[in-house]
Amino acid sequence: MKKPPTPRQLEGTVRKALDRLPIVDLHTHLYDPALGSLLLWGIDELLTYHYLVAEIFRARPEMSYPTFWAMSKTDQADLIWQELFVKRSPVSEACRGVLTVMHALGLETRVKDLKAARKYFAKQTARGYIDTVFKIANIDKVYMTNDPMDPQEGPQWLKGFDRDPRFLGVLRLDSVVMGWPDGAARLRAMGYDVDDGLTGKTLDAVRRYLNDWCDRLEARYMAISLPPTFAYPDVHSPVTELMTKAVFPVARERGIPAAMMIGVKKLVNPALRLAGDSLGRSDINTVERLANDFPDVRFLITMLARENMHELCIASRKFKNIQPFGCWWFLNNPSLILEITRMRFETLGLSFVPQHSDCRVLDQLVYKWQHSRALIAKVLAEKYADIAATGWVTTVKDIERDVRQLLTYAP
Repeated sequence: MKKPPTPRQLEGTVRKALDRLPIVDLHTHLYDPALGSLLLWGIDELLTYHYLVAEIFRARPEMSYPTFWAMSKTDQADLIWQELFVKRSPVSEACRGVLTVMHALGLETRVKDLKAARKYFAKQTARGYIDTVFKIANIDKVYMTNDPMDPQEGPQWLKGFDRDPRFLGVLRLDSVVMGWPDGAARLRAMGYDVDDGLTGKTLDAVRRYLNDWCDRLEARYMAISLPPTFAYPDVHSPVTELMTKAVFPVARERGIPAAMMIGVKKLVNPALRLAGDSLGRSDINTVERLANDFPDVRFLITMLARENMHELCIASRKFKNIQPFGCWWFLNNPSLILEITRMRFETLGLSFVPQHSDCRVLDQLVYKWQHSRALIAKVLAEKYADIAATGWVTTVKDIERDVRQLLTYAP
């Protein structure tokens, strides 16, 4: 009997299939280049990303928050480079990511300053650099995160622009749903007739807003980040009422998913700004009840607490309208991606979306997908080796089919 292939032997085949596959990135914070400065890119944006901002205060605890925020972005980037890359080995995943990007672009990584990197980026244009990044990362399309209530973004959508077909629209719900009645004030400013309370008139207006902007954005799904305290049922919560009486009905009528990213605790340290958010464990019962009570709504779900990920896998086995996706934010570290991906293969087979980048900076597509491809290949090869021991032969065509199913999910 022929000896079955080992995980190491299979890994190369799986990695080749993954590397050849143009990926659809299900969730990012990137923007169509026509939206101008909303699209972040370049070395200074990479280095001042909030993961690294949090790290700099670990390296320089004596520095005050106001001192850092008073610095220019260039000076912040220089400080982060010196403290986290020159004075220390850059072993964190966020630091490694910067190095992966630089290396992929042909830039020297072990340098004392950023002169060469800045010279490289000064020669780029946004549209030209998008082409470069998409080619290096082998990205087909990315899903944006679009907030019509953002004073910089909303007016540009109203004015209209020629869309880049690689950037797909997603309606972000946080501004209208979270912090009600602030959402009511924002809706009135946009011309919608609403009360502060969740009256029938208000709910009708919220549904009109959702439909209007799904049409304008050509939104493929609607998305919201929710705290660990989010609960259903909860008749005293405006968030729950708006989700169940406006968001889910519109999602059902339009045939698009409702994405819920659950578990973020906003600004536990406000002085850190965007870097000041944390996480908490959520109640999986809420997800199960929603899936049960709204069986004709498709739910895209990711959760921020590691402990919730096993619960989400089991919930997904019980409810076909739950689609788990990605390793979000604080879970986007290699050790945890390996653990979560193994668990998902073992409980769900191929019926999940293993990763999304959650990029806020265009360049991050390079490192997040290079790192994730390697991790997904490692775990998938292990699973192929397990079944090979039974005599099951997995062909190259099988592998190509499987990775396409995993990484080109289209809501």
